[in-house]
This record gives sequence, structure tokens and C-alpha cells, in this order.
Amino acid sequence: MNFVAVIIVSQLLFTISDVLARINMPKLGFHMATFMSWWFALYIAVRIPAVFGQLYVFTRLDLSRTMTLFSAMSLVLVNMLGFLLFREILAPLAYAGIFLALTAFLLVAYAK
Repeated sequence: MNFVAVIIVSQLLFTISDVLARINMPKLGFHMATFMSWWFALYIAVRIPAVFGQLYVFTRLDLSRTMTLFSAMSLVLVNMLGFLLFREILAPLAYAGIFLALTAFLLVAYAK
């Protein structure tokens, strides 16, 4: 599998688990019972393959390139999901920055 696809899928899984936490943690609080609930089991189940994907990429690319790609993809995905799921709207300048992050991802991913 192409490392770019692994990065995108892994970061999407990380972001999905972050959305689960964003929805459930404010309601349930930071208590032991929260970490024994169904949503936390799902949170961990989603994060495990994401971690394996991240470790796979670490074996294929330099650390600086890997973290640049994960960071840029995280920024793009979290803002897409924030807009689509939570109706969070940012300033136009912030969207310009997200576009630059996407551009940086593509440049770093496909640089030879």
C-alpha cells in the first residue's frame, strides 16, 4: 500500500477517535467510569489500527517527513470534520492556512 494512503487512512482514524472523545468527554467527564464505557472501547479500537499505520510509515520515511505529513493531514481532516459535523466556521484567513497545509502535504508527500 502506498505510504500516502496509509497516512491519510491512519490520520482519518485518529481524527474519528478524536471526534468520539470530543462528543463524549464533555458529557461524561474525566472519571474512571468514562473509561469503562462502550464509547471508550470504540475509541481504543479505532486508534489501534491508526497507530499501526503510523508505525508502518515510520519504518518507510524519515521522522521529519513523516511528522510533517501526519501534521498537515491532521490539520486538514480535523477542520473538514469540524465544519461538517460541528458546523464550526473559521475566518477566511484560517481557511487559506488550511489550504496551505494541504499544499504542503502534497509537496512533501511527492517530493523526490
